[in-house]
Amino acid sequence: MKYPEFFDSIESIKLVDPLSNVLGAFEDGLYEISFLEVAKAAGHSCPTLAGAYLTTLVGLKALYPDSRAVRGEIKVEFKESLEDGVAGVIGNVISQITGATDKSGFKGLSGKFARHSLMKFDADINSAVKFTRVDTGKSVEVYYDPSSIGGSPKMQQLMQKIMGGMANNEEVKEFGSLWQDRVKRIFENIPAVTKVIA
Repeated sequence: MKYPEFFDSIESIKLVDPLSNVLGAFEDGLYEISFLEVAKAAGHSCPTLAGAYLTTLVGLKALYPDSRAVRGEIKVEFKESLEDGVAGVIGNVISQITGATDKSGFKGLSGKFARHSLMKFDADINSAVKFTRVDTGKSVEVYYDPSSIGGSPKMQQLMQKIMGGMANNEEVKEFGSLWQDRVKRIFENIPAVTKVIA
């Protein structure tokens, strides 16, 4: 399996999941989720996927400054509706990492470990996403704006050729390299593209 090398340099998100410990999946419930795993689940890598990953990374670090984030005990809220733009895509990524879902998620075991109803759209917030700890009620809002990290001017022309079925293999490869270069630069400039408000 070949993928851009920079995927391996992106900080992973460290979690503890009490349910996975009870069910014997991961010892003590400890594991990490990487950007590579998120990209594999999505089937691609793009600025939106990077934003979903980054907002979760910086948001959970702010919520849990001295410990691992507790998967399944984090409420997630979005300003947008589920059907708006890429809200659903972002929601899927954040759900994969935090375990939070709307009504479709795990109902729990004897009243514990429920994951459903932890994700809400159309929330009264100003940020991209709001994370809240279920145990303490502490919350943070995270803003994401990658507009300062522009793409190559060649991308639009190459995209038009690809969509029109007129691009050759080399042009398709070049477009993909330029696309991933922008994603890489987004990860290299986290303070410029994210802001956390506690």
